[in-house]
Amino acid sequence: MAGCRGSLCCCCRWCCCCGERETRTPEELTILGETQEEEDEILPRKDYESLDYDRCINDPYLEVLETMDNKKGRRYEAVKWMMVFAIGVCTGLVGLFVDFFVRLFTQLKFGVVQASVEECSQKGCLALSLLELLGFNLTFVFFASLLVLIEPVAAGSGIPEIKCYLNGVKVPGIVRLRTLLCKVFGVLFSVAGGLFVGKEGPMIHSGAVVGAGLPQFQSLSLRKIQFNFPYFRSDRDKRDFVSAGAAAGVAAAFGAPIGGTLFSLEEGSSFWNQGLTWKVLFCSMSATFTLNFFRSGIQFGSWGSFQLPGLLNFGEFKCSDSDKKCHLWTAMDLGFFVVMGVVGGLLGATFNCLNKRLAKYRMRNVHPKPKLVRVLESLLVSLVTTVVVFVASMVLGECRQMSSASQVGNDSFALQEYVTFSSTFPRKSRLSEVTSDEVNSSIKTFFCPNETYNDMATLFFNSQESGILQLFHQDSTFSPITLALFFVLYFVLACWTYGISVPSGLFVPSLLCGAAFGRLVANVLKSYIGLGHIYSGTFALIGAAAFLGGVVRMSISLTVILIESTSEITYGLPIMVTLMVAKWTGDFFNKGIYDIHVGLRGVPLLEWETEVEMDKLRASDIMEPNLTYVYPHTRIQSLVSILRTTVHHAFPVVTENRGNEKEFMKGNQLISNNIKYKAPLNHKPLSRCEGFLQFRHRPVLLTRIVTHILT
Repeated sequence: MAGCRGSLCCCCRWCCCCGERETRTPEELTILGETQEEEDEILPRKDYESLDYDRCINDPYLEVLETMDNKKGRRYEAVKWMMVFAIGVCTGLVGLFVDFFVRLFTQLKFGVVQASVEECSQKGCLALSLLELLGFNLTFVFFASLLVLIEPVAAGSGIPEIKCYLNGVKVPGIVRLRTLLCKVFGVLFSVAGGLFVGKEGPMIHSGAVVGAGLPQFQSLSLRKIQFNFPYFRSDRDKRDFVSAGAAAGVAAAFGAPIGGTLFSLEEGSSFWNQGLTWKVLFCSMSATFTLNFFRSGIQFGSWGSFQLPGLLNFGEFKCSDSDKKCHLWTAMDLGFFVVMGVVGGLLGATFNCLNKRLAKYRMRNVHPKPKLVRVLESLLVSLVTTVVVFVASMVLGECRQMSSASQVGNDSFALQEYVTFSSTFPRKSRLSEVTSDEVNSSIKTFFCPNETYNDMATLFFNSQESGILQLFHQDSTFSPITLALFFVLYFVLACWTYGISVPSGLFVPSLLCGAAFGRLVANVLKSYIGLGHIYSGTFALIGAAAFLGGVVRMSISLTVILIESTSEITYGLPIMVTLMVAKWTGDFFNKGIYDIHVGLRGVPLLEWETEVEMDKLRASDIMEPNLTYVYPHTRIQSLVSILRTTVHHAFPVVTENRGNEKEFMKGNQLISNNIKYKAPLNHKPLSRCEGFLQFRHRPVLLTRIVTHILT
């Protein structure tokens, strides 16, 4: 059969038969997760509601303003500052919780598996080691998938949804307490399960949920627990706190409070003011120093030393004292950085294109099926990832000679909290006093003689943060073949992983993949072209920035985040140039990964800039000719009929009496219909409601409230 696409006629090779058949609009297909053609554009859904960020100047609001005075205004402002501080502290504690248990589970997993590998390499039972690693990873990923089944909004990084929320689109369930719990525990298990995902992206979503819920002192998940807290009940106030929470999440993830503030400004809010800038920066600082205080005290035993500012720190980039020709970067290197930016933009565009096709495939073939299929997909990805990591570490690696500088040690290499699986840091040691043996304890020597190490296992058989630092700071060389294979395998698996039903971030996988690309470029320039002045760590950092910029397409905030993470202001120019070139190159082909997923969800998000063709349009080109409207004294039966036959949320109230028009159009009021409805047990999950209607005597718009009733 061919040509049967929901039309009235179905044609085959021999005949055509026509008949009545239900057809679906593109919007309905989008809501159902379907498209008519693989390449069809997904249209914005009409079941999203907008948040009321504008002040509604009506009589109740004016009555509230009349009761306000300077004293109450100062009290309100003081309470807002206290709430901002509390949001930052709580976001930092959430990051501490996730980091502690990820380190704990990862140490347990790799400690057991590494001991088994060392034992079985002599007895010939490596299959048993693989089964042990599979047992750990599949168990962790299974738990992460179950949590997403409880709250589907917890899947992914949450950044596209938070971006939509801050720009005025109400995404159902995105800032619920249940979403936060599923997100935190889910990302904990997904990272510990060995998937190529990061915990930094979900920290932004977690911070936003904390910002939305903490000032409310109530939750829909805990209806019985309520406090008489009369402040911050409007969407406008909640938006400001969500902006602060998202910035605090970035600050806690990277130790970059200024970068977090710029991230919230650049990628998040389209509503901003000067007063909000100070509050968001204060919240970011609170999150950074809360996390820094507790992590430094727990890991080093010196409370108040502030040695570990974020979940991911790149460390101090410093040339070895024995290499007099080494420079962090020179003016001649800027040309290479520009080329790397172009390549990073192309790689990022390829990554986004492949991930978009995978996402569409999941929408058509995975999401409509029972939820168990999503869990099975996550377990399949975990299975393939584990087998690839294990086999590549054991078979594809090369034994490389450790350099003398690596044996002497480089203090800058230890500025990140290493997840050492064979030994842990002394609790009393300071960061600058960490010895070279402790620094290089994450190097793996599988099947290699003394004074050598397995370069592939060092990258694959460690945490992702440790792999990034190996590429940034390890003076020993990595084989170009190893780096190329690692990049290809990691690129494919990371692209496949992002979008499955587990909480997942994309920052760390992009950084690790880009760092391998940059280190490969440095090896080629040093070994085959003879540029001896090149510092491999700088090229690894630029490669990480190029690939990450090509994927997410951020410029200002990402530049500041990377500078704050490196604590090296001299990297400002090359990072900025690389990110700009990567963004321009990637934008020539497609959008950033977060904008792509916003479009796949059908969210009606307004872009910053309009298309050139839109400047030619007039109001008559986009207005609805067949308008649905109501009269001031419309019957309840007519209103219910309108609600059942339309999908939009606002209806103009008109009058035919010209004499009452002046009185009728006074004010600027949005009136909710306050409909309440009790559904029978067999009612549909999404129902339009019947009941009673209350509105003021001078309404302009009647907004519809759709109640979600679960069977």
